[in-house]
Amino acid sequence: MPAFRQVGEKQLPNPVLYMAWSPKRDLIALANTAGELLLHRLANFQRVWSLAPNENTGKEITSLAWRPDGKILAFSVGDTKQVVLCDAEKAEILHLFPVDYPVSCMHWMEVQSESSLSSTFSDSEDESNRFLPKLPALPKRLNILVVGGPSGFVELYAYGLYKIATLKGIAGTCRSLCLASDLKSLSVVTEVKSPEDNAEIHYVQLDTGLLSSCLPELTRMARKFTHISTLIQYLRLSLTCMCEAWEDILMQMDLRLTKFVQEKNTSTQVQDEFLELLLWGHASPELQALLMNQLTVKGLKMLGQSIESSYSSIQKLVISHLQSGSEALLYHLSEVKGMALWKQKFQPLGLDPSAIEDAITAVGSFTLKASELLQVIDKSMKNFKAFFRWLYVAMLRMSEDHVPPELNKMTQKDLAFVADFLSEHFSNEELFDRKGKYFNVERVGQYLKDEDEDLVSPPNMEGNHWVTFVQQSTHLKESPLLFPTYPQKSLHFVKRMMEGTIDICLQKPAVMLMTFFSCRWNDKNAAMNYVVFCMPEISPFKIYILRTATDPNRCLSNVPIFIKSGDRSYSCLDARLYDDETLTVVLQCQEKDENKFRLLAQLPLSSALRCEEEFTWDPTLRLDQQGEEIPVRELTWGNQSRDLENMKAQFVAVNGIRKVACVVRTFFYCSRF
Repeated sequence: MPAFRQVGEKQLPNPVLYMAWSPKRDLIALANTAGELLLHRLANFQRVWSLAPNENTGKEITSLAWRPDGKILAFSVGDTKQVVLCDAEKAEILHLFPVDYPVSCMHWMEVQSESSLSSTFSDSEDESNRFLPKLPALPKRLNILVVGGPSGFVELYAYGLYKIATLKGIAGTCRSLCLASDLKSLSVVTEVKSPEDNAEIHYVQLDTGLLSSCLPELTRMARKFTHISTLIQYLRLSLTCMCEAWEDILMQMDLRLTKFVQEKNTSTQVQDEFLELLLWGHASPELQALLMNQLTVKGLKMLGQSIESSYSSIQKLVISHLQSGSEALLYHLSEVKGMALWKQKFQPLGLDPSAIEDAITAVGSFTLKASELLQVIDKSMKNFKAFFRWLYVAMLRMSEDHVPPELNKMTQKDLAFVADFLSEHFSNEELFDRKGKYFNVERVGQYLKDEDEDLVSPPNMEGNHWVTFVQQSTHLKESPLLFPTYPQKSLHFVKRMMEGTIDICLQKPAVMLMTFFSCRWNDKNAAMNYVVFCMPEISPFKIYILRTATDPNRCLSNVPIFIKSGDRSYSCLDARLYDDETLTVVLQCQEKDENKFRLLAQLPLSSALRCEEEFTWDPTLRLDQQGEEIPVRELTWGNQSRDLENMKAQFVAVNGIRKVACVVRTFFYCSRF
């Protein structure tokens, strides 16, 4: 029986740069030279979806990584220096975050914690669901996304969202990363350029024992900070929906009144003209032309309906989303502050109580600004409803149309209300605002503009008893218990200020979690790290395996070994671990035409990994200078191979769970084992 069975072959329009099998499903992700991200199904190589490059994400994909449950795909973009998290079902971008350097490699792993730690954590889980709206569920086990780039840049993100560690200072560009499942060590492969511009490969093992020793606290903190990041995104989307609900039609009244002031030939003020219409039912020819020819009865009716509909939508969004989201944010930040004050448990993780307190204050200010917007909406709706009702009746009378009886009744109280509205909104026509308008009757839109400038028409605090009481009290005025209100600023401005303060709070722990270890080099069951590599210029027909324990304090009798491929005329182009004891390799025959003789093979590693010969590594010498002393095991693949005829194969991706491999160069070739 042949070892390999071809299950598909696909010609693609653009060369593929990166590919990664889903850890749980029969899906493979591909990134090509056109900047597209493609997802294909194993069956008939059917395309599930494609994500084209755009300005928000970028065009140069540099690496791929699947979340361990296979539900989210992460990809890094070099030209915009971002990492993007994408929903595997809908090709929907869920989250993206900037990084300091272009990412060259990523690794997403799941933490294998002891059952006692898991039960302890679940028993002491926060009770926020009892008081707050439900958030999207996080995986039960902690998973960590590790990203690496040039200048030894490495960052760790819990759940792919919250940065828990930052590492800088390792020489070279990261080419491969592997965080041990017990969190005791991080293995990094870097490429370093020598003064002569020659590339050297370095292996570094970092001691991450702090992550392992503080796993329950780290998990609890990561879940809290991930909830906070999710809530910030929720508030951002809610504010976007509010901006979409606000329509430009709401500015028509302001613009037409401004035009009326600029074109009128009389010396009377607009306020006086409207008051004369209110009291005596008479309008000047200019005002009558404005109302009947420009605004029109139909236009006024549509404007009133648009204002009521828009304001109602914004009001619902503020109450159901913005306020509930900010309250949830306050709850989680207050719990994080309590964790920070528990110094015995959480101080090693770098939580800063003062930074968290600043974040709580910023969220409180945002909540107050949202409440202020609600008051402005409520007052504006009442004002506009009364004003438009009166003006609609007046315009019907001008046009000598029938006035419905229910609209014809107007009490003295209604007259006083409209008169107050005219006095408040129509009294400053002699003053231009910064946009060149005389009027700002519409007061809600200014809160939704993403500008640093002050509000054109801030709320009038005169007569507010609470504001007067606070200003007259020296102690309350300076009290940290009262959140600042920023009455001159928009909701967008306060939101950006809140996000900046929370970002500082979120990044505080990420600078303290990593410590260095000396240069050395994973199987989850045996707590081991394995690194497979070749040195084609030194030993073109040999494959090296570097093995170290995940615990840096554990010693091994034998570290690196080489493996002969059985036939010295084959060199290795690419290799991937199929499982803990099998290596899948793409081999190239050196004695014949390279386009015709390439081989896909399975190498059993069990005998090589049981090598008992000792090797003493001299850290002062490079590995290639100690090649003769490294123990050698000769391996053969038997019938576990397949010729890749007429195919210039270069890369391979394997999925040991589904027993499938994908070989790529100019087209795809899928095989089952």
